[in-house]
Amino acid sequence: MDGVNETYSRGRRLVVERPLLVVVGLFATLLVVDFVSRLLSGDLLVSDVGSLVWSGLMRGLIIGLAGIGLSMTYSILNFANFSHGDYITSGAFTGWAVTYLVSGFSQSSLPGLLLVGAGGTVYASDLNITIATTPIAVILGLVLAGLGTIALALFIDRVVYRPMRDAGGIALLITSVGVAFMLRYLIVFVFSTQNRGTTASQEIPSWRLLLWDGTVPVTAHDLTLLVSTVGLMVGVHVLLQRTKLGKAMRAMADNEDLARITGIPTERVIRWTWIIGGGLTGVAGYLMVLWTGTIDFQFGWLLLLPIFAAVILGGIGSIYGAILGGLVIGLTWDLAIIWIPGEFGRAAAFGMMILILLFKPQGLFAGRTTA
Repeated sequence: MDGVNETYSRGRRLVVERPLLVVVGLFATLLVVDFVSRLLSGDLLVSDVGSLVWSGLMRGLIIGLAGIGLSMTYSILNFANFSHGDYITSGAFTGWAVTYLVSGFSQSSLPGLLLVGAGGTVYASDLNITIATTPIAVILGLVLAGLGTIALALFIDRVVYRPMRDAGGIALLITSVGVAFMLRYLIVFVFSTQNRGTTASQEIPSWRLLLWDGTVPVTAHDLTLLVSTVGLMVGVHVLLQRTKLGKAMRAMADNEDLARITGIPTERVIRWTWIIGGGLTGVAGYLMVLWTGTIDFQFGWLLLLPIFAAVILGGIGSIYGAILGGLVIGLTWDLAIIWIPGEFGRAAAFGMMILILLFKPQGLFAGRTTA
């Protein structure tokens, strides 16, 4: 009897002290019950869920990779870089200009190739661009997307951010918004506002993972994205944990003044922050276009808010938090389609971020900057 009374008292105290937790728990339970019942009734197939999980994983890896650069900028330079999304777009257009040029050098006009087919001058289907049919063009485009974004990030830092470094985070944030608009409309001026395809979708090799009630399609571009993002994330981990530069970056993220006093070359660390962050950002933009098969002038800007959501969810300043946050955002975005229309997937992802932050305000990797 005493045990029953104690359990009742604990339950009543939980309802009184943390009603939101109780509501969230009940809602989550209802979702799980509905999910299981729909699986058992055949209304929802395991293969359908597998396809959504795979798509969410691809999206999450891109968001996580792009989030690393944003998180590094915040933890080491101490400002939220709102031009990050347009770095993504700039890197993507740079890389795809190279891919078009290599793929169609002897087939189409040079201006049309360099402008990624603006105005319908060149079509990706005519160039037959895929990782299988034009591997050299895709790999060169991927590399040049990273290198081009590095050059852009270093140039903007030297011309814009470096002279304002002592002005404070708010001034830099507002300046980054101006840089974002400048880059976006420079892209419009050069490449136009046209949304166009970039790959010969019908030529992309694909396989099907067999499940007991269906299959999950996996394309060669999915595998390219998976290998590239995971490889780069592992590389960042090794750099931060095993190299002198990584240790210097972690020290500067923890305490910039102390790092400067102890002789750490802070300007060199800042420069490498832009190099690493810019390279990962450009590659993320290129891979996003490779995965979706389309490109336009504002896709990086539209991707910026989910990236910010991932960085905040993971814990601002944490590299690993940005990766984990990206996966949570990506999976929620796609799996939410089970219960709501697809166009509300982005809203569900932000809802998940808010929900987690209500119970863990500092993020999933709270207090762990850079690493």
